[in-house]
Amino acid sequence: MLQLKRKVVKSMKLNKECYPYFEKAGQIQNYQKTDLIYMQEDDADLIYLIIKGKVRVYVMNSNGKEVTIDILKSGEIFGESALIPHSKRPTTVEALQDVQLIACYPEKLYLYCQQSQELMIFIMQSMSKTCDYLTAMMKRSYTYNRYEKVAAFLLDQIQYDQQQEISYTHEEMASLLGLSRVTVTKVLNEFEKEKMILLQYKTIVIKDKNKLYSLLHK
Repeated sequence: MLQLKRKVVKSMKLNKECYPYFEKAGQIQNYQKTDLIYMQEDDADLIYLIIKGKVRVYVMNSNGKEVTIDILKSGEIFGESALIPHSKRPTTVEALQDVQLIACYPEKLYLYCQQSQELMIFIMQSMSKTCDYLTAMMKRSYTYNRYEKVAAFLLDQIQYDQQQEISYTHEEMASLLGLSRVTVTKVLNEFEKEKMILLQYKTIVIKDKNKLYSLLHK
């Protein structure tokens, strides 16, 4: 029996050896910065693999304010709602940079999942990761202070990507955490002073994850 465990895929980025499956099942699409790829309530018909660039996933609240859900990068997929027949998009996705994507109809991608266990497991784990991520996001939003929010976010990223460097700007983190950019910068500077992290240009290096964990388990 095939056992699907969280650590079967070491990273939530698709192995480039699997890119040809997407290329055969779909087509290349290019978007410029700020272009909308799809909007909330659109018909969900395509699933996307990011070849290069970043996209922002967000929803509109009842007051018309944009609430950022996630920022995705090269090697990640989005649009999994297309895997559910006759579904609508629960979010809007826009290009944060010039991006190149491969857009696939699920029924075509299914054929290649039968050929590649790695591809099938990656798609299933990506869906599971999305559920886990949303649960963690809700916990951060409603139960954590600003230090705990930033620490939990950093730990979540290294858990999924299995690496100690995180490529997010302070502004991107602020939009994801519901904090101001100034607040995020202050917290990160304090973490660096305590030697938990090292701040580099658009990159955060985790130096002591145990200290970060200690903020969440006082």
